[in-house]
Amino acid sequence: MFKSPDAVTQYLVASDFDKTLSFNDSGLVLSEMMGVRDFEEKVAGLAKINFVQQGAELAYLLRHDPGFRGVRREHLIETGKQVRLKYNVDLLTQILGQQLGNCRFEFHVISAGPTEVVRSALEGIVPPERVFGTDFDFDPGTGEISAVRRVPAGYGKVAVLQELESKLHVSPDRTIYIGDGSSDLYVMQHVNSRDGHTIAVSEAKSIGRIAKRTVLSNHSPSVLVPILEDILKWDSAQIRQLFASHGLTLQDWDKVRTDWLAFHEEAEPELPLEHRWRTAELKPLHLNGH
Repeated sequence: MFKSPDAVTQYLVASDFDKTLSFNDSGLVLSEMMGVRDFEEKVAGLAKINFVQQGAELAYLLRHDPGFRGVRREHLIETGKQVRLKYNVDLLTQILGQQLGNCRFEFHVISAGPTEVVRSALEGIVPPERVFGTDFDFDPGTGEISAVRRVPAGYGKVAVLQELESKLHVSPDRTIYIGDGSSDLYVMQHVNSRDGHTIAVSEAKSIGRIAKRTVLSNHSPSVLVPILEDILKWDSAQIRQLFASHGLTLQDWDKVRTDWLAFHEEAEPELPLEHRWRTAELKPLHLNGH
């Protein structure tokens, strides 16, 4: 069907939460509040044996680990209030809430973290109905977690994403996903396979190889740069002007492509003395280029 030049195109923007919109892991914040000292070791142990989906380790521990047996709904809500968000998350949602060019962006958060934690952390910034996290059942008598109803980790994130696309009538090529780590690999591969857009916000090699763009900044609105460049086709002057209109001066903007190379040196046969000067030892290289 022919679309007029003035028609508005709608995009779905879905973001992870822990270390994407926040500085720290909400599970670590909760464990410190509950006095559980070996949280990171327990998560690493579950990840090492591939016992649960990557990203679902906290959900498993909350349901089965004795150290977290005392966790109640109110503890999850309090954890969210203690999570330190990256700078200007509210401004990111504000800008995405505006019409940019002939595009409109629907912002949602999909996290494997407990729904109560994420909604509490983003209270007043992202409407609760746009936040999808791990849902628990709580025992009406004791208040303890009695069951895990849904965990948006691994394929679980893909399922939520597809539900949103259907609900919003957004085609897969107009889906944008933002994430930071290995728990986002599955959903990023899914989005890429359907011509969507993926943005990484960490230097992790595993995700950097898959994401179409990587943006490193402590300021949440930085993820707008690839959206404005790749979708709206804005130039750097227009992007700087947009940030300036919201009180942000873009000081440093370095576009660097990094190639990581490692060579394995094979044993070479002994050469005559007169030819040894021709040999050269290979060492690992780290090349940076623009």
